[in-house]
Amino acid sequence: MAADDPKKPQPINIELPEDQAFGVYANLAVITHSPVEFVVDFAQMAPGLDKAQVRSRVILAPHHAKRLMRALNENVQRYEAQHGPIKELNGSNNNDPAMPLTFSGPQGEA
Repeated sequence: MAADDPKKPQPINIELPEDQAFGVYANLAVITHSPVEFVVDFAQMAPGLDKAQVRSRVILAPHHAKRLMRALNENVQRYEAQHGPIKELNGSNNNDPAMPLTFSGPQGEA
């Protein structure tokens, strides 16, 4: 195969700036979308407060959002294979009053 073969995966060099190396903590994600993009706001909400603060916003094209969904699913499966099932709060309905935060959000509109 030639070096410029589009079917051959090319390595990607990823740079992680020092000021972002520790990441940000989020216990809430709000996901909205329009016909052309998904917006994921990662927020942090402290116990006893009624206001969350967005710590990071990621904007994705729809096809990248779908690839991210697949990658997260694959990684959760790998995690559970190694560490056992992740227990959801209060079953699958996530209506635990001690932890009212969910990784969802309002329906997106254009």
